[in-house]
Amino acid sequence: MRNIHYLLPSLLITTALCAQPAQEPVKLTDLLKIHTVGDIHLSKDGRLAVFTLTTIEPDTSAKTSKWDYKYVNQLYLVPSDGSVRPRQLTTAREGAGQPDWSPDGKQIAFVRTADGKPQIFLLSLEGGEPTQLTHFRYGASSPKWSPDGKEILFSARIGLTQLIRDSALNPGHALPAWPDEKPGFTADADLQPSTVKGDPDGNIDQIRAWLAGNVTDHKAKVVNKLNFQDEMEVNPETTFTHWFIQSLQPASGSAEVTPPPQPASGPTEVTHGFFTYNSAEYSPDGKFLYFAAHIDSTQDPDRDLESEIWFADRDGGHMHKVLGEKGKVFGNPRVSPDGKWMAYTVSPISFVSVPQLYVQSLTGNTPAIHIAFDRAPGGLTWSDDDRYLYFIAQSNGGAPVYRVPPASPKVEQLFDYNTGTTAFALENGHLLFARTQPSDPSELFTADAAGQKATIITAFNAEWLSHRRLSLPEKHSFSNSLGQTIEYWVMKPIGYTAGQRYPVLLDIHGGPSAMWGPGEPSMWHEFQYFCGHGYGVVYCNPRGSGGYGLDFLRANVKDWGAGPTSDVLTALDKAVAEGWADTARLVVSGGSYAGYLTAWIVGHDHRFKAACAQRGVYDLATFFGEGNAWRLVPNYFGGYPWEPATKAILQHESPITYVANITTPLIIFHGESDRRTGFVGGEMLYRSLKVLGRPVEYVRHPGATHELTRSGDNRQRMDQMLRTYEFFERYIKH
Repeated sequence: MRNIHYLLPSLLITTALCAQPAQEPVKLTDLLKIHTVGDIHLSKDGRLAVFTLTTIEPDTSAKTSKWDYKYVNQLYLVPSDGSVRPRQLTTAREGAGQPDWSPDGKQIAFVRTADGKPQIFLLSLEGGEPTQLTHFRYGASSPKWSPDGKEILFSARIGLTQLIRDSALNPGHALPAWPDEKPGFTADADLQPSTVKGDPDGNIDQIRAWLAGNVTDHKAKVVNKLNFQDEMEVNPETTFTHWFIQSLQPASGSAEVTPPPQPASGPTEVTHGFFTYNSAEYSPDGKFLYFAAHIDSTQDPDRDLESEIWFADRDGGHMHKVLGEKGKVFGNPRVSPDGKWMAYTVSPISFVSVPQLYVQSLTGNTPAIHIAFDRAPGGLTWSDDDRYLYFIAQSNGGAPVYRVPPASPKVEQLFDYNTGTTAFALENGHLLFARTQPSDPSELFTADAAGQKATIITAFNAEWLSHRRLSLPEKHSFSNSLGQTIEYWVMKPIGYTAGQRYPVLLDIHGGPSAMWGPGEPSMWHEFQYFCGHGYGVVYCNPRGSGGYGLDFLRANVKDWGAGPTSDVLTALDKAVAEGWADTARLVVSGGSYAGYLTAWIVGHDHRFKAACAQRGVYDLATFFGEGNAWRLVPNYFGGYPWEPATKAILQHESPITYVANITTPLIIFHGESDRRTGFVGGEMLYRSLKVLGRPVEYVRHPGATHELTRSGDNRQRMDQMLRTYEFFERYIKH
C-alpha cells in the first residue's frame, strides 16, 4: 500500500498532463524553460523550507547573440506543508546558493559571489536586503551556523604558495613535511619565499627568481604534481580546503526589525597545515567539531587517497583521530541530535567500490554497527528523535529515500524506483524532497517522516509542460551472460501508431558506474526531444553500472567493451522484437564512457545507420596521460600502460584498435577544455577515420568542459543536441 498511496500525486500529475489536448512535443528550446529545485534546508521547527531554484536566463552580458543563456540560482521560501506558494527571497544577478538556517529561524546565511570570490551573506526574514558578512581574501563557502547562533563555520580553498606565504595562517612560513616532488631538490627550498631579485644573466639564485617571475606572470606553468589537470586546464597548483569561524555580535536596530548580526572580528582559522578537510560539522551541542580529512605529513596529497574522521574542540584545538584505517576512505560523518550515535561511510581507495554504511556509538566502546545495504548511500541525515538515519541511494533505475533505525538496522525503502530524489531535508517530522519523474523534470514535494502522504508543493514547470506531449518510459529486464538482471527502458515516439515502424535511438550512459532510469534529471530533456521528433528511445543499465550492488559494479573490470556491449545491444534487440522499430533506421549515442562504448560498438557491429560519440575515451593508454580521471586505468585494468600484461589489455579494450572496422557514419563531440577525459583521443579517432576515408565529422566546443551536456554553456548544449539530430537525419532519411 505504501507505493500505491505514494504514487497517487505523481499519477494525478501524469494523468493531468496526458489529458491535455494533442499538443506539440518537447522542443529543443524547452531546455531553457526547465526549472530545477535543489539544496533544501528546513528550519529547526520544520515549518519553513528554504531551497535553491536554478533557472536559465538570457545572458545580457553576452553581446554576440540572443541565443546566449546563463544559469541563475536564487533562494525561495515555502511552508513545509505547501499551504502557501513559494516566495522568492533573492533577486540579485549574482544569484545565491548554499543556504543555512540560523538556530532561531530568523536568519538565513547563504553564499554569493562578490568581487570575484564567494562570500557569505545574511538575510533576515523580518525584511531588508541581504548584507555581506565575510570579505575573506580566499572567499567563503559552505556556511554552517553554530547551535547557539553565535558564529558561522565556513570553508575556503587556499593554494600551496598562498598558504606558505600567509603570515596569519602560517606565521613561521613553514613548508610541507612530505618529500619534494620537484626533481633535483631534496627539500622544499624551491617553495620558500625569496627576496632575491630575478636576473636571467645572474647567478643560479637570480636565475631561479627570474624563472619564478615568469610563472607569476603566467608565462610558464611548471608541473611537478601528480594530479596536474583540473576540469578545464593544466593546473600545477596544489590547493587545500580549510575551515574558519566567523564570530557574530548582535547589531543595533529598531524594535520592529532586527537587523542581521555583524562580524565581531575577522575570521579565525580552525584547521591548520598542508592538509584538506573535506567536510566539517558542529556537534549538536556545539561543544566540538568533527571532520573528514587525512592528516598525514609524510605523503604528497596527490599520492594519498585515504581519509579519516577527526574530532576537535569548537575552536579547532585538541584535534584527534576517531576512526581511520590504512587503504580506506572514511567519510560523511553525521552525529545524531542526542550525540549518542555517529553514522559514516567506509570504502577502499579503489574507485570500483560501494561505500559501506556504519553507525558507531559515541557513549561506549561497543563495535560499530554495519548497515547491510549494497548500494552507495548519500545525504546522511538523522531524524530529530534519533530513531532513524535517512539517506538517498541510487538503485534499480531510481533514487529513493531510505531510512534505518540504528538499534535494529533493517533498511526501509520509502519511495519507489520510478523517480529520482535529487535532494531532501528532514526536521520535526517533515520530509521535503526534490524529485525528477517522467512527467516533470523537477519539483518540490512534502511528506511525513515515513514518506507517506506525499504531495507536490511547487509547479515551476507545470505551465510549459501543460502544452507538451510526453513519452513515458516502459521498464523491462532480462538476464545477461553472467546471470545478472539487466533493466532497460523503452520510450515510444510521440504519436506512436501500432503497425507503423519508427527509427530508434539507443542511448548509453557514462561513468561507467553511472545509472539511468525514469528519474534521471540530466537526460530528461534529451529523451523527450528525440521521442518528440519521431524516434523511439532505448536505454539500459549494463554490467558495471551503479545502483545494483558491488558485484554488478565490478562486472566490467577488464571488460569495458564486449560485456557491456552485449547488454546494451540485447536491450535494443528486445525492444526491436516488440515489432514497431525500423531496423533500417537505428542510431546510437553516448557520452564519456558511453562515447567509448559507442566507438567500440561501431567497431564491432554494423547495424546502426549513424552514431554519435561525445567526449569519449578511445585510446586507454593515451587517456592515462591526458585525463584527470586517469586512475580509472589502474582501478579497472589492474596496472599501468608500460606493464606488459596491462598494456595488452588496454590495447585490446581500446576502440582505436578497431578503427579500421568502423564504417558507420560517426559524429564526434569534444569540449576544447575537457580535461576529465582529455581530447587527444578524440582527435586520434577522427584523424584515423578521415585517413581511412570513412564518413566522420568532428565538433569541438570552445571553452567547454566534460560537463558540456549537463551543466555547460546552454547554447553549446543546444548545439550538441541539435547537431546530433541533424547528423542522424542525414542517414535515416526520416
